[in-house]
Amino acid sequence: MKAIGVIRRSRRDGVSREEFEELLRSAGYEVLAILEQNREEHPRYNIGKGKLEELKELVKELKPDKVIFANRLTPSQAYNLWKELRVEVIDRWQLVLEIFEKRAHSKEAKLQVELASLQYEVPLVKEAIRRIKLGDRAGFKGMGEYQTQQYLKHIRYRMGKIRKELERVKADREVKRKRREEVGFILIALAGYTNAGKSTLLNALAGEEIEARNQMFTTLDTTTRRFKLGGKRVLVTDTVGFIDGLPPFIVEAFHSTLEEIVKADIILLVLDASEPWTEMRRKFLASLGVLRELKALDKPIIVVLNKRDLTSEEDIRDKAEIMKALAEERGIGSNVVSISAKLGQLEELYGTLEEVILTLPKYKAFEITVDEPDKVPRVMALINSIGEILSVEYGEKTRIRAYVQTGMIKELTRLGVRIERLNQPHEGEGLEDSE
Repeated sequence: MKAIGVIRRSRRDGVSREEFEELLRSAGYEVLAILEQNREEHPRYNIGKGKLEELKELVKELKPDKVIFANRLTPSQAYNLWKELRVEVIDRWQLVLEIFEKRAHSKEAKLQVELASLQYEVPLVKEAIRRIKLGDRAGFKGMGEYQTQQYLKHIRYRMGKIRKELERVKADREVKRKRREEVGFILIALAGYTNAGKSTLLNALAGEEIEARNQMFTTLDTTTRRFKLGGKRVLVTDTVGFIDGLPPFIVEAFHSTLEEIVKADIILLVLDASEPWTEMRRKFLASLGVLRELKALDKPIIVVLNKRDLTSEEDIRDKAEIMKALAEERGIGSNVVSISAKLGQLEELYGTLEEVILTLPKYKAFEITVDEPDKVPRVMALINSIGEILSVEYGEKTRIRAYVQTGMIKELTRLGVRIERLNQPHEGEGLEDSE
């Protein structure tokens, strides 16, 4: 498929040409030309009339299969452009959906992509119906008024059916998630801009080989794997990548997948540290925008600067310092680490994760008293897998002071131990019995 790309930039809409071209390549298009314009949006054509005439000449000369806008087009603009160019015209979000269709493998991912596509079609069909009623023969996909109205009804019916199916998937996932918490797993979600290296990081953490390509939106299916961190049970989940200005209809369609971020104990926000700082900043703020929309900014967030092997030590230090200041300014703390997922250089991440885990609300300080000496090794092994031992006092009765996940207290009591809640220790202080 051959395409001509169009980018219009304004004070409110700073489109990245490099990212747009990468999207086109990821969708499998041969890019014949990129037309650019700096101006505010034209209400009828999005671009100005002079630039439209230039585009018409390009279309006649190069004969593309599609003209693809980097900007969002209104249904009216898409129709007006088609009428002038007589070639299919789509915008950035239809392009993203085309990539999603190529990448979706699981039943859930396919349903989510179909729902997003149908949501996008609704305003286009409504515009076609409006124009037919005005006497403009603009039937959607060549259909007449009756056919177009029937198609709109079909879209709405199908959207309702997909939502019900996704609700069932969501319910099943919630049951699994609760079970994982009951057996003491820490839940970590990988989030961030598309192609930042999240799947490579998942492989490095879990010691697996999930597909990880240097392409946008390689991951649409939720992938969860386990690994151990200092004896603790941890589950890490890879999620669909973000993109600047991710529209509400895509967020809604992929809500059951993105919910893994909302339900996680810790979020790893992954960025490509080999990119220029301006690009890193833009993608960081875009990712925060999606997390804000998901209402996930109240969770512990560790900013992970990946691909440090592709830049210098000095560059990575400077970016880490600036990112810490920016993260604090945006109210998500200053947990910033640099790694190379590809080379397995994760020491800094492991250390920060161990620190952050013990600050989670699910961790409280307890004193566990074990009356039977033969039970001590088993109790200590369980505590190490779900918390952290702070001190052990051996004697006729063994007293263990430790951070333990509150959801695992029942599991400990089944071993016949006595458990007493303690005040959380402050830095530099010991534990004190609560009243």
